[in-house]
Amino acid sequence: MAFTRGLTEVADGTWAYLQPDGSWGYSNAGLVSGDGTSLLVDTLFDLALTRDMLTAMARVLERGPIETVVNTHANGDHTYGNQLVSDARIVASEAAAREMDEVPPALLHSLAQIDLGPDGNRFVAEAFGPFRFDDIVPTPPTETFAGRLELDIGGRQVALEVVGPAHTAGDVIAHVPDAGVVFTGDIVFHGSTPIVWAGPLDGWRAACRRIAELAPSVVVPGHGPVTDLSAVALVDGYLAWVLDEVALRREVGMSALEAAWDIEPGAYGDWHDGERLVVNVDAAYAQLDPGHQRMDVLTSMTEMGRYRFGR
Repeated sequence: MAFTRGLTEVADGTWAYLQPDGSWGYSNAGLVSGDGTSLLVDTLFDLALTRDMLTAMARVLERGPIETVVNTHANGDHTYGNQLVSDARIVASEAAAREMDEVPPALLHSLAQIDLGPDGNRFVAEAFGPFRFDDIVPTPPTETFAGRLELDIGGRQVALEVVGPAHTAGDVIAHVPDAGVVFTGDIVFHGSTPIVWAGPLDGWRAACRRIAELAPSVVVPGHGPVTDLSAVALVDGYLAWVLDEVALRREVGMSALEAAWDIEPGAYGDWHDGERLVVNVDAAYAQLDPGHQRMDVLTSMTEMGRYRFGR
């Protein structure tokens, strides 16, 4: 299936909204249409992107407006457009709702004014410069859940399942059984390097196994082109590889940053956003050593910038 910007029908009454090239901030969303109503899976990173998406969906929404929104996790590229659908029921996991306050739009807007060093500032400009955050009103979920929640969308079942903590503290997947589709949120990055903001990596691997158990024919990733279970297996393999590489270096006394710079990307070298390895190695150290102190957001940006432009 071609990876082109816009709305793509992936199964009967089920669409993916895609944003190439899937790098920082360019996330995917989904739409499920039922009898007289629709469900939106995720909003986008800023209001302009979300307005464009809703315009692209207008033809479908004439038959059934968006009455339910699911935020698959707390990251802004899946939630910051919520204010444009604030008349709808907005559903997220309990953990995601708590986490939404940690990186508000105001923080991303202020990043350009924070001294993160030349590489850090250049990285922030490239990753987040294309987006506007100063006009966003944080719009939290109106309903939260834990475990599993089944929604009736105009006679169609959509099953929400909490599979985090993994990428974030409260990751959710949305399964549309009659379409054979799973919207994975950021449990699946297709063609780009995943990033472990929360972890543990073993939790993320368990989420991959859960998606495989559902046996969808179509997988809509959080970033990248529409795919199938092969992409889920690739993410699982990447996470296992990170853990193996980290264990070797931790045994000889390397720090997390030393290990990140020492690891050769190998088979994953053609995935873009390779600087995320810095955060992933840090998360792996935390999994292996509960006393390890994770980097904060600003340190992560600084170190990813150093890696991106210096590795």
